[in-house]
Order: sequence, then C-alpha cells, then structure tokens
Amino acid sequence: MNKRFPPISPKLPVMMHGADYNPDQWQHDPKVLEEDIRLMKLAGCNVMSVGIFAWAALEPEEGVFAFEWLDRLLDSFAKNGIYAWLATPSGARPAWMSAKYPEVLRVEANRVRNLHGMRHNHCYSSPVYREKTAILNAKLAERYANHPAVVGWHISNEFGGDCHCDYCQAEFRKWLQAKYVTLDALNSAWWAAFWAHTYTDWAQIESPAPHGESMVHAHNLDWRRFVTDRTVDFCRHEIEAVRGAGPELPATTNMHMIEGLDYRRFADILDVVSWDSYPTWHEAEDDSQLAAYVSFYHDLFRSLKKKPFLLMESTPSLTNWQSVSKLKRPGMHKLSSLQAVAHGSDSVQYFQWRKSRGSSEKFHGAVVDHVGHEHTRVFADVAELGRTLAGLTEVVGTPTPAETAILFDWDNRWAVKDAQGPRNMGLGYERTVYAHHRALWEHGVPTDVIGSEDDFSGYKLIVAPMLYLCREETGRKLERFVEAGGTLVSTYWSGVVDENDLCHLGGFPGPLRRTLGIWAEEIEGLYDHDRNGVRLAGGDELGLEGTYEAHELCELIHAESAEVLGVYTDDFYAGRPALTRNRLGRGQAYYMATRLKDDFLGAFYRKVAGTAGVRRALEADLPVGVTAQIRTDGDSDYVFVMNFSGEARSVPLDGRPYVDLESSEAAGDRIELPAGGVRVLKRSSK
Repeated sequence: MNKRFPPISPKLPVMMHGADYNPDQWQHDPKVLEEDIRLMKLAGCNVMSVGIFAWAALEPEEGVFAFEWLDRLLDSFAKNGIYAWLATPSGARPAWMSAKYPEVLRVEANRVRNLHGMRHNHCYSSPVYREKTAILNAKLAERYANHPAVVGWHISNEFGGDCHCDYCQAEFRKWLQAKYVTLDALNSAWWAAFWAHTYTDWAQIESPAPHGESMVHAHNLDWRRFVTDRTVDFCRHEIEAVRGAGPELPATTNMHMIEGLDYRRFADILDVVSWDSYPTWHEAEDDSQLAAYVSFYHDLFRSLKKKPFLLMESTPSLTNWQSVSKLKRPGMHKLSSLQAVAHGSDSVQYFQWRKSRGSSEKFHGAVVDHVGHEHTRVFADVAELGRTLAGLTEVVGTPTPAETAILFDWDNRWAVKDAQGPRNMGLGYERTVYAHHRALWEHGVPTDVIGSEDDFSGYKLIVAPMLYLCREETGRKLERFVEAGGTLVSTYWSGVVDENDLCHLGGFPGPLRRTLGIWAEEIEGLYDHDRNGVRLAGGDELGLEGTYEAHELCELIHAESAEVLGVYTDDFYAGRPALTRNRLGRGQAYYMATRLKDDFLGAFYRKVAGTAGVRRALEADLPVGVTAQIRTDGDSDYVFVMNFSGEARSVPLDGRPYVDLESSEAAGDRIELPAGGVRVLKRSSK
C-alpha cells in the first residue's frame, strides 16, 4: 500500500538541491552569471531561491520597475534545467521607501522609531508597507507565475520581531476586543486588580514596554500571541498578492527557530514548511548532542503539516556570525544534509550560492568561494552530495511513521520563561524538552513534535515535559488519550496555569491531576551545586532499579491513585515519591517529580518505548552516538543510519534484508560507519 505525498512541485519531482542566489549583486559582471550556470550544473544543483532581498533592484524608484535582469536569469534557468523559488523581497525595503514613508519603519518597545537599515525593520500593520508589497508581489506574479523555471513562492525571509507604533497599538486593542469583548473579561483574565492595573478604557492599553508595563504575565502572553497573528496576517497578505496569477504554485516562508513567533499558526496558510538550520558543528569531540538538538527542530518543522518539509538554508561550510566560524570536517556536510532528509526534508539548500564581495555576509559560507571556480573542498562536498541526492528520488514524498510525540507549545514556552520562579537563574524549558527528545532519538524512535491543539489519536506514546500552561481542554484530551490505551509521560512544573497564565485552583497539576494520579504540593529550585537522588526498587514492568541523580528542580508530590516507582534519597523529603505511574482506563501515565539526567532518561525511554509498543527505525541496540531514522511509503522503508559519535562504529542490523540505496549492494547483518558516516538502507515494509 503505497502512501506518499506528491512532490512539492511536479516540475521538479526529485530531491531539491540548491541555494540562495543573489544575481542582483552581480549585474555589473555578466560573465559571473554565465559561469554560475555552468557551476550549478556541475554541482548537481537544480533549484535556487532568487530575489529574496532584491527590492531595490526590482523597483529602483517608486513605481519604476526593472524586471529585465530577472527575465534573463529565469530564461537562462529554463534553458539549463534549473528551477527557482521566486521570493517576494519584503525582507528589506529600499531606501527611497524609508525616506518618503518613514511610517514603514519599526518602532521598538522603547517607542523610538528605527532609522533605515538592516532587514526585518518594517511594520506589518503599516498601510503603506502593505500597499507597496501587494503592488510588487502582484507584478512578480503577473510576470512569472507561469514561467517554466518557477516552482513556487518564497514569501519574504525569516519573519521575526515586533513593532510598537501607533498602528500596531490600535491593532493590538482591536485584537484584544475581539478576544475578550468586554473590559471586565480582560481585567479578569489579566488579574488586573494586582498592583491596581484595572483598565477602564480600551485606549489605556498599550503593548509591554521596558519603561511601562511588563509584569502582567497574561498581558505579555497576549502580546506575543498578537505579534504572531499580525505576522501571519502579513504573510497571508503577501500570499494573496501572488495567488491571483498563479494559484497552483506552492508558497512557503523560511523559518529560523525564532522564539517570538508561534510557527504552528503559519501552517494553515503555507503549502509547504521550510526552515533554516545552522548548527555549530564540532563544538565538542562528539557531535551527537548537537545532532539530537537539530533533529528536534527537523521533527518540529516536519510536524507542522505532518508531511515533508524543505531545508531552505544551511551552510555548505561555515557561518560568519556565530561566535566561532568552524569548518565542517570531512563527511559532515553529507551527514548533516542527509540528517535533514532522514527527518523528512525533500531538499537540501544553502545560504549561499556565491559569496558576496562586500558587507556583513561576505565571509559566510557558500558553494562558490571568492576564488570563483569549482576546485575547492567545499564545492567537491556539495557536488558529492548532489550525486547522492540524485539517487534518492524514490524517497521524495515519503512520510515519517511516528507513533511517539513530544508536546511543545509556544505559549507554554513563553509562559514558563515569564513565570518568576521557582528557579529564575534558569528553568531550562527547552533544555528539558531536548533531553527527553534526545533519549528517544538515541534509540531510533521516530518522534513528532506536536501542539496541544493537534490530534493525539494516532500516537501510542506522548511526552509532555514541563506542561506548565495546560488548558482544561488539553487536560481532557490527554485524559482521553490515556483512557484509550495511550502512554503519557509528564514532569514537574506541569498543570500550573491556564491559557491566561492564571494558576489552577484546587491543587496542581490542575487538569492533569486525575490522569497522573498525584497532587503536587510544593516545588523547590536547587542551586547548581545542590543534588538529590531518586532510588528505584525495580520489580515493576519497567524493571529499572538503582539510584539516579536529581538536580535543579524537585517537586514534593503526594501519590493519590498513582503507584510509586521511585523515591527521593535526600533532604527533608527523602522517601517521598519522585517517580510514579498511574493506570487509567486501558493506558498509563508516568510522572517525574524532579529533573533527572541523561542516564536515567535513556534507560527510562528504552523501557517505556518497549512497553508502549512504539516503532523504532531499527530494532537493534545502537552504539553511542549513532541514531537511525525512517521514512516509508508503506511498501518500502528507507532507514538512515547516522554516526555523530566522532569515532568509527560497527552497527548491528535487525536481521531483516537491507539494500544500500547508494551502492545497490546487500547490507548484511551489520554495517561499518566511519566517523561522520551515513548509510541509507532500503527494506520491505512487510
């Protein structure tokens, strides 16, 4: 039973391989542009993102448009079998616009308007900015929507940031009125009686400010939600402007782990999700922890639409903006690129194709260096990957069969960081989520990263670390999930506040109390030098025993209907529950009352994944630093085995017949992976 998604573009039904391309920077030298076509073909690159910051080249004066250079480029692409993601250039406006219409420039939280410069320095509420983007986008669509080289729309670039101008203040008040209807409802949700913050007129409300209001947590949370909605609305505005002439072309916008935006809100308006990944490889001798971190984000962006995504930007060599610009070691380019494919990407694309000659990114990595030819180590790495990707066409469109999910909500993330306690030196929310995900990644467990509004029914195991902000509805959904036979893992600092950041009354973990079968009475933040321990007696179906170190956060809980699996070893709460399991309906829910380290998480999730019956990519013991990920069409499985350990590893397979997709040779009972090695194996799904 073949289950795969159609290719992102029928024009290019293969793995996309390419880069951000800035020919507007090289119009003075046509020979460079001619040479680029030759080099693209030599590197096995078939798609370029074009025009991302080209507004000044496309509209050098207000109302004066210059498309001839882009005509020549796209026509040349079409003649040479190269395609383009055509960008809308709203990421940076031209100087003439800032000079004539200063209202398009952002106002910061201190209420000071920015000068012209940088990028993402524009107001999404400005009527003038919206008008100008709509005009240019419509002209691009009219001219190029049916061009044979264009495969889709690249909307703007790495949306982010907020604006506090009068337009945005007015829109914020409209947003609040639509949400709360009455000031009484807003004052109640914001707990406005605290510090005499009660509002008596909508006009009194302003966005959070460093020299004004910043301590009302529901206010801060609503501002972040509003900024997301305003940004999504602007992105929608851009998409609508290009849809008229080319409704069949897919639209995407490249995301970049920006904390300020809830990317799930973009999923409904985008045809395909894309993101930009820039890990600091080789910070440590063993790259596995960093690889697990990157995998979390690959899983997150894949999960936004539950289908293949695009790696829109990565570096073929180094960056120039990280604290240390380290070169990729031999093998890392292929390994890190195929890591994205393993987790669901149908592309590997770079910033950038050719290094800029000047300005802030002139030393950022590129396929073509300043030397200008193909005789470089980096170009050879890119060309090698191009050959590999050309052989992975049958993987295109295949989904990831995840039966495990991690619950990760942006508003929970924001609320945790704004909580003011119990450990203001660092609650480590993201670090905690990464650690739980990493334990699953190490065992080769395919994992989605979902939100509380997503459908839980397709999963066998859901992990919800630090679900501090837990709506009543989320609590009911998780309860139904467990009753229906699912396994839930939750932790300390969960079920504390509702969607308005108001504390649940009647005992924590609030809406999760019946599901978890515990009452959390107190939570203690520990200093970095403090330690406690958790002793497990074994004898239960997990079979874990011994003592594990606890640190940073310890919750004092009471087991109500839950069974105690482990207790604290130290301090005045020695002997009290630290790890519990509650059976409910046909399922079970585990609760970790304290922060435990990787040794425990690894052992715990190995057992829990087994008892929950979740699928692993390889049913074999993977060496330290090696992981396996899977994509499948229902007939064939594609298993990516990747070695991030920094050392050669021998990896046992699971007794099923495998064929190496690159060499077409049988894989045998085990495979040998050099440091930085990766193999793509094919097997029958039956």
